[in-house]
Amino acid sequence: MGLGDKMQNKGEELAGKAKEAVGDATDNPRLEAEGQADQASAKVKQAGEDVKDAAKDVKRDLTD
Repeated sequence: MGLGDKMQNKGEELAGKAKEAVGDATDNPRLEAEGQADQASAKVKQAGEDVKDAAKDVKRDLTD
């Protein structure tokens, strides 16, 4: 996985946290829920990328 993907996923997570905070501050449950969903989506993407990284490491270890 590239560094760009990691940064993009982290950016999405942080944007979700900000959206959730704004929703909470403005008493907007829809915006708050959207922020939570954005964070969850970014975490799922990151987990998938982590699995890819682990698979690459295993492949590299087996071929060495």
